[in-house]
Amino acid sequence: MKKIEAIIRPNKLDSVRQALIAAGTTGLMVTKIEGHGSQKGLTKHFRGKDYTVDLLPKSKIEVIVKDNEVDNIVEVISTTARTGEIGDGKIFVYPAENSIRIRTGEKGEGVI
Repeated sequence: MKKIEAIIRPNKLDSVRQALIAAGTTGLMVTKIEGHGSQKGLTKHFRGKDYTVDLLPKSKIEVIVKDNEVDNIVEVISTTARTGEIGDGKIFVYPAENSIRIRTGEKGEGVI
């Protein structure tokens, strides 16, 4: 099993979520976060003054998938979230050693 974390633009969240459901993911977690990458934020103008927004709003999607589904899910996320502009986000893939369903105590891939 693998855990896939995707940091994406908030305006792409609904389309990525729908694409993941269509790809067959059974569950996902979404967190609203703030951060910045190499662009280091934005400079905006308000009432004639410049101000810097250091932390930009982002959405983090977390999905646990079977090993053979990783490439497909990563492709679905990257294709759906891509705008071609700086700030589209990143995808991270981590090993997930085990999963346990709290209600029944069931363990392993059958839980996901």
